[in-house]
Amino acid sequence: QVQLVESGGGLVQAGGSLRLSCAASGRTVSSYAMGWFRQAPGKEREFVARISRSYGNTAYADSAKGRFTISRDNAKSTVYLQMNSLKLEDTAVYYCAASLREMLPIIPDYWGQGTQVTVSS
Repeated sequence: QVQLVESGGGLVQAGGSLRLSCAASGRTVSSYAMGWFRQAPGKEREFVARISRSYGNTAYADSAKGRFTISRDNAKSTVYLQMNSLKLEDTAVYYCAASLREMLPIIPDYWGQGTQVTVSS
């Protein structure tokens, strides 16, 4: 079992940057494939980025490519999502997710509680 706690959300102007953090407790983050999803008001939850358990391979949604970077610090048991060049459409609740599989599946095993990101014009 792992507990995931996100932080780093907030209000930012379009074009700005934020770094989200996801701290894992219970088991070290190195035991899991990790990732980020988001859900905007009135929309379904969607995949944003993921990083594999053993090899650190990353993948991104088209909307995140070139702007977002996922990384992990196993010593701190934390996963990050660096978000640059933020757009209004990036406004959403961002959820950290984890799985014991090598790659994060479409429906992960564990979820955090979410952190709000609001991008203003």
